[in-house]
Amino acid sequence: MDRRTATRLKPTACDGRPWRRGGCCAREHRPGRREGWRLTLDRPPANALDEQLLADLGAALASAAADDAVRAIVLTGAGAFFCGGFDLSAPRRDEAAARRLRELYRESHLGLFTLPKPTVAMVAAHAIAGGLVLALACDYRLGVDGDYRLGLNEAAIGASFPKVAFEIVRLRLTHARASELLLGAALYPANEAIRLGVVDEMIPADRLEATVVRRAARLGAFPREAYAHAKAALVAEAVARVEAETEEEAARGAAVWTTPESSAARAAQRERLGRARWRPRAGTAANRRERS
Repeated sequence: MDRRTATRLKPTACDGRPWRRGGCCAREHRPGRREGWRLTLDRPPANALDEQLLADLGAALASAAADDAVRAIVLTGAGAFFCGGFDLSAPRRDEAAARRLRELYRESHLGLFTLPKPTVAMVAAHAIAGGLVLALACDYRLGVDGDYRLGLNEAAIGASFPKVAFEIVRLRLTHARASELLLGAALYPANEAIRLGVVDEMIPADRLEATVVRRAARLGAFPREAYAHAKAALVAEAVARVEAETEEEAARGAAVWTTPESSAARAAQRERLGRARWRPRAGTAANRRERS
């Protein structure tokens, strides 16, 4: 694993020893006799999504899916962010690079959404835009009531919603909550996560990690074929709609990024984030929940 890849997923074993597997980024837990992996998004300062992180995530998920010893996956983020969504500071891509990014996003998210093993998101830091979508792609989400923000603010910053992201949101949330998040495009304090439906349980901070491990162990102890069958049935219609999308449809959605208003909105967002040093706080003008 080269240094650049290692900054994305830091491999360590549950006993603290360095641990590597095929270049993927993971931290390993062994709940009981069932092996579980913890995949930690680790790309400071915001664990923002770029080509390398998406490729690493896809490779880690494929490795986990193929390894019969792996019974469950925990997904989390390092530092102050679970994940901040797409990297808004990345240079503008040409059409070939943009198409490659769309493919990596689609394949990594489908890989997580359809993984035939239990997936649990541990959310204890900012999960914004594509970062919240990653959490929603997991089967189960556990959060902690802390000083961080959650939301799908793509519409506010001139970003389109990839088809796979929309189908994940549509499956996980009620229509009312999906509309509130997608069209309101606000960032919410963590204590609204249950109302919004984006996490299943809020756990005290000092018990979060142990609770996540127990949940993953319980799910991982089920007969694997039965769990995989039930999960495939739950996501089948959403996956079919994603797979039916044409390249032309994907390109039309991606074109939203390049309109003058969208570009100006993202430039303003980059300026706000620069002033905040990637630490959006409750009550700041840039991130306060807007009420109509």
